[in-house]
Amino acid sequence: MTAIASVQLGDGLVVSALGYGGMSLSDVYGAVDDDTALATLTHAVDNGLTFVDTANIYGAGRSERIISRLTAARRDDIVLATKFGIDGGRIGQRGIRGDAAYVNDQIDRSLQRLGTDHVDLYYQHRVDPDVPIEETVGAMADLVAAGKVRHLGLSEATADELRRAHAVHPIAAVQTEWSVVSRDVELSVVPAAVELGVGFVPYSPLSRAWLADGFSADQIGEGDGRPKFPRFTPENLATNAPLRDEYLALAADQDLTGAQLALAWLYTRADALGIPIAPIPGSRFAVHVDEWLPAVPVRLDAAAMIALDGFADRIAGNRSFDVNWTSQRGDVAA
Repeated sequence: MTAIASVQLGDGLVVSALGYGGMSLSDVYGAVDDDTALATLTHAVDNGLTFVDTANIYGAGRSERIISRLTAARRDDIVLATKFGIDGGRIGQRGIRGDAAYVNDQIDRSLQRLGTDHVDLYYQHRVDPDVPIEETVGAMADLVAAGKVRHLGLSEATADELRRAHAVHPIAAVQTEWSVVSRDVELSVVPAAVELGVGFVPYSPLSRAWLADGFSADQIGEGDGRPKFPRFTPENLATNAPLRDEYLALAADQDLTGAQLALAWLYTRADALGIPIAPIPGSRFAVHVDEWLPAVPVRLDAAAMIALDGFADRIAGNRSFDVNWTSQRGDVAA
């Protein structure tokens, strides 16, 4: 098994500096059979992406079940993260639950699907607006005491929610969308994480493949979840096409692919902000894993960072179908 650099997030949690996003093990970005999904996951782990991230909702448990085929023989090879809190339905039509009974029920269901007696990192996938975060994190802390969970995390929490949660139990990582075209987290969430010593796990670091060389609107077929997001409407894809061309030209100038530039930008930006990160790109295809790996040690020079600085302000369409579904709501309220 190949080793890559490791990083310490919060609460002493050490993970590979690049992780693997397990949502792609389901059909969210296009059909994939279980054997192909497992082969891609295994390839990622074999090549050092030993931080594996999933959630109970991905493929209605399918992602966790596929991962169980790896954990059956190689549980000690991976740092395993999963999530709870998004309850049923399609993208944009789901509920959120954070009550203690739900927390306790969902960890047992996830452990059964994953084929393990514990997860290394357990996230609240979305903060329940109707349940105080102190209650939810208190129930999660009980899972740590019971040995079912090693570390706690939050996904798309606001800065205030992160602080309140951390006061109940140390939070190892906050997971939020963060990329060269999605930088709202830098306003308040990242500073709060730095203040508290919490690590960061950027999801969609390639902006759902939009920043990758091979992206084409023609790839978005029936069942693909991306059209639910404003940036992937036909109108915004057309509006943003020149920006994407400009971005890919900058990548070529750096002798990097679009995906590599996206990851290198994140590592460079995180270093500047003083926060440890472990991005979790996902793909159904092993060849993409091979493409990402060279980006882990790359840091961009000041000129490249300046050239990329305004991309987030220029892209048309919000990163989410609903600001209230993301950590952006804290900054809107402020």
